[in-house]
Amino acid sequence: MSEYVKNKALLSVYAGAGGVDAQDWASMLFRMYQRYAQKQGWQFTVLHQSLGEQKGIKSASAEMKGDNAYELLKNESGVHRLVRISPFSAKKLRHTSFAMVEILPEVVGAEVKLNPAELRVETFRSSGPGGQNVNKLETAVRVTHLPTGISVAVQSERSQAQNKEKAIQVLCSKLVQRMEIERAREISELKSHVSIEWGSQIRSYVLHPYQMVKDHRTGTKSSQPEKVLDGELDKFIK
Repeated sequence: MSEYVKNKALLSVYAGAGGVDAQDWASMLFRMYQRYAQKQGWQFTVLHQSLGEQKGIKSASAEMKGDNAYELLKNESGVHRLVRISPFSAKKLRHTSFAMVEILPEVVGAEVKLNPAELRVETFRSSGPGGQNVNKLETAVRVTHLPTGISVAVQSERSQAQNKEKAIQVLCSKLVQRMEIERAREISELKSHVSIEWGSQIRSYVLHPYQMVKDHRTGTKSSQPEKVLDGELDKFIK
């Protein structure tokens, strides 16, 4: 088992089935973990966001730094399901959305030898809410590991070199985690092997026709989803 930093967790959220509703749901989940981090007194650094065409996010990643961050959050990985009246439905229909949460540790001391020839490095402009460019220079960096297809984008740092360094660091963590999961034959935990849809969710957040958050693994429930979505996750995490 490779060493990892217990006080750092790498969070990624991906919108699943459901179009703009799923992208909005992904942004709600991302905010939920940001609020949880704030309540814990942790540092929350957004590494990258891929914005949806209308609203929400297609994907987003962040570094969370605080006491036992990874140990506390590691079991949050999985598919999260939302049931609500869609704010994007003219007929006010009930809609089910899915999003994938991935929690990885920051790996240290791991002997990951990356062949530069197997890496594709792309640069692009950092973007903010609404798709407006907040940086006229192409400082954001995306690094793709060609053999596995794993891609990491970072736009949190000021320079292209810093963003590239952080992206490679996160990529190494993802590769080590992948190798360890494969060795343990826990392939189902990999994002690429989990279907972000019915039957694979670990937790449901129901806002209509009743109010309930339920963890399907432990049976833990809360009748106050608005508080859960505002970062009050202790009941589920602990």
